[in-house]
Amino acid sequence: MRWQGRRKSTNIEDRRGMSSGRVALGGGAGLVAIVAVVLGLVFGLNTGDVVEKVSNLSGSATTIASGTDEAGDFVAVILADTEDYWTRTFEDLGLGEYTAPSLVLYTGIVQTGSGTATSATGPFYSPADKTIYIDLSFYKDLQTRYGAGGDAAQAYVIAHEVGHAVQDQLGLLDDVAAQEQGVSETTKNQLSVRIELQADFYAGLVAHYQGDQKWLEPGDVEEALNAANAIGDDRLQNQAQGYVVPDSFTHGTSEQRVRWFMLGYETGDFAQGDTFSMPYAEL
Repeated sequence: MRWQGRRKSTNIEDRRGMSSGRVALGGGAGLVAIVAVVLGLVFGLNTGDVVEKVSNLSGSATTIASGTDEAGDFVAVILADTEDYWTRTFEDLGLGEYTAPSLVLYTGIVQTGSGTATSATGPFYSPADKTIYIDLSFYKDLQTRYGAGGDAAQAYVIAHEVGHAVQDQLGLLDDVAAQEQGVSETTKNQLSVRIELQADFYAGLVAHYQGDQKWLEPGDVEEALNAANAIGDDRLQNQAQGYVVPDSFTHGTSEQRVRWFMLGYETGDFAQGDTFSMPYAEL
């Protein structure tokens, strides 16, 4: 992916090195259900640990120093791509002014608007503070444990989480929260799958934009598809337990995740990403 020398987002806060024992704390009592379940904070990997709040600790966060941190610079460039794409798209579609989410880089443990989370959570979007959180060690796990390396795979992860911020701004997350009331666990899981597949579609839209700008290189789309395939519910459940339980899916199968990403990438058409109006079996 051609990313060097391009615009970097300034909506990034660097808390790396502020791991357990160095994280600044505020209020909150753990990740709320909509963060842990509906939004798929684990990005389909590990339901992981949600640790108890630590007290009386402090640390200082900084912004990324340009040119001194390749990993951080890459994240800043990809976040800028999402900002440029969604700002233009909101304007073109008459959706109002796009409010870009902030992104926090952290190590090990982090305090969010929804409470305290650890790196076991995976990348996630917190609606409470309109912020994406990423421990960059996730990318190493994606490559070594799931065989999905490459900068385009990393870009897909960021664009997917930004997709949740877009859903939040459009009111879709509130709609889903309302629909969850009084329904079965299976129905809640199906709503989560709809949310996640739409975020995959939105990631595909960003990739389409990056392709139009001539920033994608040969093999980049395949890297993104490999990442989407690697974190399908069916594949992860097969790896973990040797069988699948479709009613427990919260993110979609590998085939679904690949297909919805590709639909966004190939069409570049926002209108094609309605995962809520069709029967669940047709997703």
